[in-house]
Amino acid sequence: MSGTASVPAAEIDALVSGRHRDPFRVLGPHATAPGVVVVRALRPGAARVEVVSHPDGAVHEMRRLHPDGVFEATLEATGVPDYRLRVVERDGRVHDVDDPYRYGPIFGEVDAHLLAEGTHRRAADALGARVVSHGGTPGVHFAVWAPNASRVSVVGDFNAWNGRTHPMRLVANAGVWEIFVPGLGAGPRYKFEVADARGRVFQKSDPFGRWFEPPPATASVVWQDAYAWGDAAWMAARAAHGQAPAPMSVYEVHLGSWRRFGHGERTMTYREMAETLVPYVRDLGFTHIELLPVMEHPYTGSWGYQVIGFFAPTSRFGTPDDFRFFIDACHRAGIGVLLDWVPGHFPKDAHGLARFDGTSLFEHADPRQGEHQDWGTLIFNYGRHEVRAFLVSSALHWLREFHIDGLRVDAVASMLYLDYSRDAGGWVPNRFGGRENLEAVEFLQHLTSVVRAEHPGVAIMAEESTSWPGVTRDVYLGGLGFTHKWNMGWMHDMLEYCGQDPLYRKWHHDKITFSLLYAFSEKFLLPFSHDEVVHGKRSLLSKMPGDVWQKHATLRALLGYMFVHPGRKLLFMGAEIGQWREWNHDWELDWAVLGDPRHAGLQQWVRDLNHVYAATTPLWADDDSPAGFAWIDCHDHEHSVISLVRRDPGTGALVAAVVNFTPVPREGYRIGVPQGGRWRERLNSDAGPYGGSGMGNSGEVLADDVPHHGHPHSLSLVVPPLGFLLLSPDPPTPGMPSESGHA
Repeated sequence: MSGTASVPAAEIDALVSGRHRDPFRVLGPHATAPGVVVVRALRPGAARVEVVSHPDGAVHEMRRLHPDGVFEATLEATGVPDYRLRVVERDGRVHDVDDPYRYGPIFGEVDAHLLAEGTHRRAADALGARVVSHGGTPGVHFAVWAPNASRVSVVGDFNAWNGRTHPMRLVANAGVWEIFVPGLGAGPRYKFEVADARGRVFQKSDPFGRWFEPPPATASVVWQDAYAWGDAAWMAARAAHGQAPAPMSVYEVHLGSWRRFGHGERTMTYREMAETLVPYVRDLGFTHIELLPVMEHPYTGSWGYQVIGFFAPTSRFGTPDDFRFFIDACHRAGIGVLLDWVPGHFPKDAHGLARFDGTSLFEHADPRQGEHQDWGTLIFNYGRHEVRAFLVSSALHWLREFHIDGLRVDAVASMLYLDYSRDAGGWVPNRFGGRENLEAVEFLQHLTSVVRAEHPGVAIMAEESTSWPGVTRDVYLGGLGFTHKWNMGWMHDMLEYCGQDPLYRKWHHDKITFSLLYAFSEKFLLPFSHDEVVHGKRSLLSKMPGDVWQKHATLRALLGYMFVHPGRKLLFMGAEIGQWREWNHDWELDWAVLGDPRHAGLQQWVRDLNHVYAATTPLWADDDSPAGFAWIDCHDHEHSVISLVRRDPGTGALVAAVVNFTPVPREGYRIGVPQGGRWRERLNSDAGPYGGSGMGNSGEVLADDVPHHGHPHSLSLVVPPLGFLLLSPDPPTPGMPSESGHA
């Protein structure tokens, strides 16, 4: 000791050794008698410290209480005095600093209560780093949940990353540590230095961080929003329309590999993508963009699915406001934005959520519950109230702060089943002895209920690959409450079927019809996603058998069937141009293929499919009930041909579609139709502009008064090889588009 302290030596020792759980009890101003205030400061490395009173400028020399930088001065004052610390460094530099320890707490009882019961919906407004004004003084409030830590400090550019400079206060009964650092603003990098119960010290990124430095660096960055939105009309319309029927055709994008600059060396920024990706998607007629996870993640090879920053768009492409600019540009172009969101697991990176305070805080302690064996990641503990608040707040943060139009919840099946991808004995049954993760079910029901209540019109989709009942059923009816479910069964059946040599398809006809047995049991989206074009699965085009012409024709027919099948549509980038190679997250799409007319024709086919789909209400007005769909003939396995009708029950508008999955032209092929007169050929995948052979019906065909397939009229058609036809009666009824491509 260098002086006589007014606090016990043990407390001083705990402070300088980084073991004190309540540094505010020692540091800052403390009234010791009427009119007497003792000020203590911890300034490691300082040669001398003075207290400068405001506004009179009186200077009070502080005596050193400990060699490691604890100082004390006695002032005559009433209440909490206004003062600054004048620090003289050993190298002679002098600077005045406002003392963080003269400010009271910010994290309040209401936040503590909501966090503890798991009902906090805006936890990022109470935790993390926030630029605020406290008692009229601007600065940054830091707060972090770490209930089992013995000490937490904030470290960063503003204190030379010294964990002894800004030890934080533990808020009673909340497990939250906080400190207000006056005079600090947006921009500094920071982390939380945590000492666990055994005294081990490590640094963690902020779980509620709103921005991070670019990987492989791992610090969080103090961020303050400054974006002025221009999408008020879009947001109002979204809320007003709610879940009313609307076309949904989604272009799934990995931002780092859609297009690059400099021979593929530089990824595009959010603002550059607003100028290139947005008009491209609008031109092709997609209604939505779905982004593979943009939440901050350390490992690029995870495609964003191993998240550490659940509140921060990745800094790889710019700032949070740059990302807002991109979303705003989408909305002003009439395009909705969906985000992949990953509440099922998180990585083990040392700076992330794993064993955050030295214990299994966000994850289960038992690896049979807390570790995902397939992905080498950790599983959230959905039974912990604070974890539920963290995840729900994350979901709402993207919808509220970034105006996102929907979330696609990743890997829901892995959340629902305790034995997911586990061997016998490698999992822990629920309290009833079953395999269902009851805590995850409760969490998902709470999540979907809150999202749908707070953001009407927002989609919340489940990537769920099992037969779990009621994924899109309302929660009050016992369902999970999602607005849509990915139809993985249809996707796998169709890819398996189209991968067969056409000669053998007649023995697998059920693959293309089976989905209609369950098509209306959920509200489905039909995906051809990124997962189907990696890891040796080949691109969509290269999956198709036959020569180059047959591959293109089969893919066009498959996409045509997709657009008339009940359910919303999703296509991963690259499929629309006929990418030959598998998707590579480290490279851009093979845009050069568009120099080949066949690939340009495929792109035009997708463009026309989208525009006709959006303009044709029978294709989407009643996607979720049998009233909007009927087979004309689903039994012609010998010819591998199917035909169907889609109907808008509200207007009576209808269309018919025929798909030929063999390379054999079908001339005089008769299908029954419910209406006589002239039928227009709205789309023909074999038309010349699409790269086809030009077979077709010259744009129209007259119905015969010949009953067939249970209908009073019928059409005698030329059905092209590996071809798709979309036809509508003339004159068009309400909800019908104008003419499009035909042969």
